Amino acid sequence: MPALEIVSEQACYGGVQGFYRHDSRECASRMRFSVYRPPQAAAGPVPVLYWLAGLTCTEETFMVKAGAQRLAARLGLMLVAPDTSPREPRFPGDDESWDFGLGAGFYVDATEAPWSANYRMYSYVTAELPAVIGEHFAADTTRQGIFGHSMGGHGALVCALREPGRYRSVSAFSPVAAPSQAPWGENAFARFLGEDPAPWGAYDATELARGSSFAGRVLIDQGEADKFLATQLMPEKFVAACAGTGIVPRLRRHPGYDHSYWFVQTFIADHLRHHAGALSRPGAA
Repeated sequence: MPALEIVSEQACYGGVQGFYRHDSRECASRMRFSVYRPPQAAAGPVPVLYWLAGLTCTEETFMVKAGAQRLAARLGLMLVAPDTSPREPRFPGDDESWDFGLGAGFYVDATEAPWSANYRMYSYVTAELPAVIGEHFAADTTRQGIFGHSMGGHGALVCALREPGRYRSVSAFSPVAAPSQAPWGENAFARFLGEDPAPWGAYDATELARGSSFAGRVLIDQGEADKFLATQLMPEKFVAACAGTGIVPRLRRHPGYDHSYWFVQTFIADHLRHHAGALSRPGAA
């Protein structure tokens, strides 16, 4: 297992908030992530909850802005947040726009050059990072959940629907729920996966819902004052696709709330409790 570099660690609500770097095999570069270890981790392995952040965010965004550590400490949940894309090496055009490239990896395994050499965020999030967490932290990797915001909400839904054996629970804030039908997704998928839309469905929660074996409740919170709701997010399409499956979506719409972390911070406790209920039971998923 590659060495882990500690960037910083601070005491937080009886636990430890840390930021780290390591050499990633999947992304063929140095990758950054953050971990909140609750006080219960000092006595033994605890459940792990992965947060996938949205466009332009980093591994710091959730830990600094969401205010999740206080309740995570009470519930005994380890929180893990990876960066949103590789940061090296650099490619032409990787920072030309805020919604593609740096800070915008869309949690896919790119198949198109030059992105395919490093932008393998799906495999990084679902396989490599959990292995690193299990090796270096007191994490019970048989009890994992995943959630996220915007692009990260898309990523969380996709990971859970494609890997139901890995994740016991999933939730999302303002997810890009049907990316194959949204400008953000169309642009990213065409460049990461190719112009042919046939492979895009493997990273589209609405398409995946129809055939996924994931069973259980999916909590989705959406602000009605979110300027991206109608054109980019479209959570109602995901809800419709879940009909007749074992997926039970719970879409909550909130008047007055937008796409910001003020919205996330307001309802983060509900999401932590949602996951804690599913992750509290010992044993394999």
